[in-house]
Amino acid sequence: MVDSTLAATHFPASSESLQIRVSGDPQLPTLTYLPGVHGDWTLAGSFRARMAGIVRWVEFTYPRTLDWSLDTYAQAIEQALRARGITQTWLLGESFGSQVAWQLLARARTTANATAAPMQYDGLILAGGFARHPTRPLARLSRALWDITPLPCLFRFLRLYLKFAAFRHRHAPETLAGMQEFARRRNTLDRQAMSHRLGLVAANDPNAIAESTSLPVYYLSGWFDPIVPWPFVRAYLRRRCPGYRGHKIIWPADHNILGTAPQAAAQQVQQWMRETASQKTH
Repeated sequence: MVDSTLAATHFPASSESLQIRVSGDPQLPTLTYLPGVHGDWTLAGSFRARMAGIVRWVEFTYPRTLDWSLDTYAQAIEQALRARGITQTWLLGESFGSQVAWQLLARARTTANATAAPMQYDGLILAGGFARHPTRPLARLSRALWDITPLPCLFRFLRLYLKFAAFRHRHAPETLAGMQEFARRRNTLDRQAMSHRLGLVAANDPNAIAESTSLPVYYLSGWFDPIVPWPFVRAYLRRRCPGYRGHKIIWPADHNILGTAPQAAAQQVQQWMRETASQKTH
């Protein structure tokens, strides 16, 4: 049973920092999960469970910052990885996290630091992700509607969402269990931080990075995704991204592809990682 209690607690912006969790054998390939606009690891539990024993799993929860740029996100994540001795990894960018992932790739090209080992990325998987948002006016509209909706209305919507979660995540018990933490994290500052991230999405244009990326890039999406329409993203990657290797559209999953279709998503990610590793050895 999901606890649908929502707290309208105010937290000072300085009370949080980037959080990182690492699990799995260091000898396994590393997969770093960058969450979406909600900003935490609460919706990836079932996908994480299905990758256990296959990868060394790294995940983040973003601070509820209202002033970080995408480069600040990328710099903080890079520093956290280095602090754990991780300098080689796959990137799994979920929605907003894809924007951070592109910035990490850009930093790997331009950051020269003789005292640190260079970051090496084995590949990028976009889970409901994108380069430049395919419908930027709608992205801006989403932020505007998010900002003007009265807070009590948002909390009522979230309560309905949590009640629906039992059905939506019926094939993802670990994600369903994490919904209680998801509920506890939703508060006033969290809403403001999500608005800030939506603004970053609407303003960002990483197309130049995508169009000069040769490392393997894969695209994973749910079939029903009105937030980031997959036909536009897939068509762009096919035409313009040199590293694009393939895609998988999973029915009947939605934008939160890792939460609503964790088994199918995990199988596809594992296949892509194996194929890429095999190609490197030949």
